[in-house]
Amino acid sequence: MIKLALWGDSIGRAVGFDEGRGRYAVIKPNYQEMLLEDQTVDILNHARFGATLSEGLADFADSPDTPAQAVAIQFGGNDCNMDWAAVSEDPSRPHSPKVPIEAFEKGLHQFVRLVRQRGKTPILVSPPPLEAQRFFAWVSKGLDPQVILRFLGDVQHIYRWQERYATAVYRTARLTRCRLFDLRDAFLAADDFPDCLCVDGMHPNGKGQQLIAQAVRQALPGLRLS
Repeated sequence: MIKLALWGDSIGRAVGFDEGRGRYAVIKPNYQEMLLEDQTVDILNHARFGATLSEGLADFADSPDTPAQAVAIQFGGNDCNMDWAAVSEDPSRPHSPKVPIEAFEKGLHQFVRLVRQRGKTPILVSPPPLEAQRFFAWVSKGLDPQVILRFLGDVQHIYRWQERYATAVYRTARLTRCRLFDLRDAFLAADDFPDCLCVDGMHPNGKGQQLIAQAVRQALPGLRLS
């Protein structure tokens, strides 16, 4: 069984929104449990809810050496997010994401380099797509949706904005000759990927966890880790 370390955000941690309890929680069963149960991959999970690439890179740099042979780098969702309350207050001024895309891409290069310096195989993971309408409704709750929409121009701008961070992952994988797990494509290839996402339009639900597990199984031969 392959042993893989993961640094990422809530997607990697298998967090989703539990509508019954009205809060975020780790989904059960999740992709990590499924992969361990069928002895496909043993994941040493260092992903954290709300983490950005900058935080993950600092955490990895400070961590002791991992016994895993490969390190998956899974970020983007929090990095591209905005301070929606600030946008709602004043849509006329510029607003920056948590991690600007130039800094995000530079951080990916640094992460890949540091993983290789430790003698491990880096794997970049593309962020799954957002469902723009659902995500817009989620982030504008308690705020002024029309003001936020004025800033965006159109709701689908959210999808396009987040897609640029996925493109940065692809570009980094190509330039660094790094292995890529294209999680985004796995979701887009689904018959109806919104059915695989929670009410917030961004976190995979139970069906999404099954999709992730199956995508990992299919991708492993191409990643050449064994």
